[in-house]
Amino acid sequence: MSERMPRYDVRNDGVGPYAAFYCDKCNREYRSQPDVGNTIAKDVGRRVAGDALRNIPLFGRAIADNVVGQDPHYIYSLTPQQLDAAWKQAQQYFHECPTCKQLVCPSCFDPQSGYCTEDSPRRGEIAEAQAQQAAGVVKGLASAFGLGDAVQKAAQAAKAAAESVARCPKDGTLAKPGTKFCPQCGSAMIQPTVNACPKCGAAVAPGAKFCPECGTKIEQAAPAPTTCPKCGADVKGAKFCPECGTKVA
Repeated sequence: MSERMPRYDVRNDGVGPYAAFYCDKCNREYRSQPDVGNTIAKDVGRRVAGDALRNIPLFGRAIADNVVGQDPHYIYSLTPQQLDAAWKQAQQYFHECPTCKQLVCPSCFDPQSGYCTEDSPRRGEIAEAQAQQAAGVVKGLASAFGLGDAVQKAAQAAKAAAESVARCPKDGTLAKPGTKFCPQCGSAMIQPTVNACPKCGAAVAPGAKFCPECGTKIEQAAPAPTTCPKCGADVKGAKFCPECGTKVA
């Protein structure tokens, strides 16, 4: 939580004023609750005292406003005390990034690192997770409209394209094959795995079924098992299980 107050404005939907606080990154707003009880209490007081005072010629309305106060239904300001109370209601949703010093909402904050999503050391992981989430939403909509096969083919093509470029292991930046260092953070890039056609030796992108040069069918090797078939332990590419000794590959 942040002690410092973010950008805000004061609104009134007819039941009393309240504050809306904004995230510095995405402008998402978090609202406080208007003091409905105070508004109702003032309504009763205005009705009892105001009706009688407003019958006084010429100055009755001004006298009534001074006696019972301003109508809370039309107030678009908060006293310092009211603003502090409103901020306490929304304070739990805001975090200050130690790098950019911006106040951000939970969607723009990485609680594991303590930084906003743009400055987090886990930026690449976060971007990948967001992409997977978005892909899941698109896949669901596509299935609902009978477009599942088209979306699946597009996803496979996008995956193949991503696997054919160099990738930064730190922030996820993609670059053309052969790029040695990340143009964003300077980390050593992970180069794409390129297969060779068994017939002509041409470079074949990972996942391709046929050689782009001679059309030879590419036999895809089965992925190495990651768990022991007997006890389920993580084998991490080993030929024998480190827990029970069962042959894995």
